[in-house]
Amino acid sequence: MLKPARILTFKCANCSKAVKVFLQKVSACSHIQPYQGICACGEVKRHATGNKAAVESYLQANDDGWMHHH
Repeated sequence: MLKPARILTFKCANCSKAVKVFLQKVSACSHIQPYQGICACGEVKRHATGNKAAVESYLQANDDGWMHHH
């Protein structure tokens, strides 16, 4: 099985600069691979791959306390 990339780069929605997001630590399951980073302008960027419901939950979370549960 391929491992997910640890760092991805996106364009910031706020200032259009490049922002790097880093793979976050979660449980050992492969249901979701969440990423998060902060642009130089202060905008938080989230991205995730995996199970559709888990990805939507992560992207809609408004804090750093998001946890993946089975």
